[in-house]
Amino acid sequence: MLIQVGYELIFYCPQETPMILMVNVHYSRASGLVIPDLLITDPETPITAYRDGFGNWCTRIVASAGRIRLTSTGVVRDSGETDVLTPAARQHRAADARAFDWPEMVRDRQDGPDAVGGIIAAGADTPQLHA
Repeated sequence: MLIQVGYELIFYCPQETPMILMVNVHYSRASGLVIPDLLITDPETPITAYRDGFGNWCTRIVASAGRIRLTSTGVVRDSGETDVLTPAARQHRAADARAFDWPEMVRDRQDGPDAVGGIIAAGADTPQLHA
């Protein structure tokens, strides 16, 4: 079966705004892409794509002040089979989730801060975005 995927996101930014977007089909489904889910920005905006420390595809943009529209449409081939169920899996409350210690994670990576897009200042107490 073929499944069309996509989105339209519209933001109004009061000033130039760095954004990290995680809007692509999961990497584990990349082999099933019949039509890639390419990001289109309006107005046209430079994008930087990278993989985060968990293997997810991420896109970094700096939106200009004003309106920005982000869209994508793709097609994924799927077998239609149901996902494997894990009845013993527990559902955790979002409020109980521990915040990631990004600087520690970056320091622990062999390839350093550039491996996660160069956006995190290694050694800082909190993540620092570089515009």
